[in-house]
Amino acid sequence: MPVSAAALAHASDLADFIAASPSSYHAAEEVARRLQDAGFTRLEETDAWPAQPGDRFVVVRDGAAIGWVVPADATATTPVHALGAHTDSPGFKLKPKPTTGSHGWLQAAVEVYGGPLLNSWLDRELRLAGRLALADGRVLLAATGPLLRLPQLAIHLDRSANENFSLDKQTGTQPVWGLGDAASGDILAELAAAAGVDAADIRGYDAVVADAARGAVFGKDDAFFAAGRLDDLASVHAGAVALIEAADDATGSATQGGALSVSKGRPISMLAAFDHEELGSASRSGAAGPFLEDVLARVYAGLGADAEGQRRAFAASWHLSSDVGHSVHPNFAHKHDPVVQPVLGSGPILKINANQRYATDAVGAAAWSAWCESAGAGYQEFVSNNAVPCGSTIGPITATRLGIRTVDIGIPILSMHSARELAGVSDLYALSRVARAFFAD
Repeated sequence: MPVSAAALAHASDLADFIAASPSSYHAAEEVARRLQDAGFTRLEETDAWPAQPGDRFVVVRDGAAIGWVVPADATATTPVHALGAHTDSPGFKLKPKPTTGSHGWLQAAVEVYGGPLLNSWLDRELRLAGRLALADGRVLLAATGPLLRLPQLAIHLDRSANENFSLDKQTGTQPVWGLGDAASGDILAELAAAAGVDAADIRGYDAVVADAARGAVFGKDDAFFAAGRLDDLASVHAGAVALIEAADDATGSATQGGALSVSKGRPISMLAAFDHEELGSASRSGAAGPFLEDVLARVYAGLGADAEGQRRAFAASWHLSSDVGHSVHPNFAHKHDPVVQPVLGSGPILKINANQRYATDAVGAAAWSAWCESAGAGYQEFVSNNAVPCGSTIGPITATRLGIRTVDIGIPILSMHSARELAGVSDLYALSRVARAFFAD
């Protein structure tokens, strides 16, 4: 069955979002930009925050962004409904002394970031993106166009490549980006030029490599969507779309000055897009860090909450931890549970693990089912094969840190941690619809 026009429009907007978000820093700024365009006020952590009932806000910390809507009738015990996701993806990060070269080629010195599927990065055009810290104290975002490539060794020079391929993480992952020797080029100058600054002014940088190709819809009945960084920009995008719509559902539009008149009895709606999930989340902008707790403390302080009131609010709150999961692979079905086998195009997934690698429990499963029903969306369950170790995500981390009941969900994909992953167009749209219902409940 062909996917709906609304789902195709959502996929096209996701392609725009991914193209604007080649690094976690770009993703956080793109979330903030979209929310600001929708009437959200951007706050700085160093400023005093305004009284908050009946308003919408967004704050950025490094490569993470949190946006929220506070109902006009919110009190010190109003619960929060937070959708959590992450802005980073596995890949490669630029090392110190990044310009190298060998045998007439200019190369970039990169370090493996997280757990990428290394061979998927071969033979594709790549871009460089991240942030630059300058001598005058400014921090700017920068992103090149297609610049780098990891060329694979020809089959004529490695006759066993199709039988026994292995890519050394040091010697096999340094991309080429020009011709000459290390003295004839400066890859930081390429990044600086993209930002319109002088490379000599750079005092620090956080730069990663990203796939340069735009996300695309294809397949029979336009069922498939392929792009880089679907893990987990698919969830970040769905959450941002849903948060904007949930605010507008309640208000029609922002009044002058950004103030809202939100329906009574609604929770505080929040999107928390964290960085560094692929590394374990242990950073000031990761889910294991203090960012969400800091924001919630300030939100509830603005509502006049003491410690008792905030704990009461937390006890009634929900966190949807949204990250991608595995669709059953038709060529490797034995790697999946023999019975529970989610597939692209059949709805978002509820992620379950007996060893608490996911935070879903029976109460959370029931709530998830109700939100899906409210959104008119079907859903699937995901559980790992007992013989295949299960990954984890931010759900258990946030549940442990804050004590808020958490449900781990997402969409099924193939090629997880590839430079270019595969999702279902209808699933991407359905996830945003369920997020919208979650925010409105």
